[in-house]
Amino acid sequence: MSKISYYTEEGLKKLREELNHLKDVERPKASQAIAEARDKGDLSENAEYDAAKEAQGLLEMKISKMEEILSNARLIDESQLDTSKVLVLSTVKLKNQTNGMEMKYTLVAESEADLKAGKISVTSPIGKGLLGKSVGDVAEIQVPNGTLKFDILEITRE
Repeated sequence: MSKISYYTEEGLKKLREELNHLKDVERPKASQAIAEARDKGDLSENAEYDAAKEAQGLLEMKISKMEEILSNARLIDESQLDTSKVLVLSTVKLKNQTNGMEMKYTLVAESEADLKAGKISVTSPIGKGLLGKSVGDVAEIQVPNGTLKFDILEITRE
């Protein structure tokens, strides 16, 4: 069963660029390494040849997996998204009830998550706890060291 995943335009573009890099740059390098190792003589005792063939196999597996991901990727039309509830691509301003700290997160697909950029996965505990909430709601989120309570202050699309 194929798993459909949703991407922003930027995330989908990045995925396509990575796949093209693997096909156009890495694949020829792997073939070149095999050819160089083959030129060194007896293949039965040539560890360099075996390593090059194994690396090529792993590369082909990675390319195949990325092609499958791309074939099941769907682009999210951000203009159609509702801002009354927290959904994928919502930017949520939160206030931690415990320490009063305010933070802003954008909920994205797992493959696009980047905490430094304020992008958290919808499959993370905090992401799951925020989905479906509205402004004024309190999100109670179970984390390994207890329960966090966040006030939902604002929901936007950025």
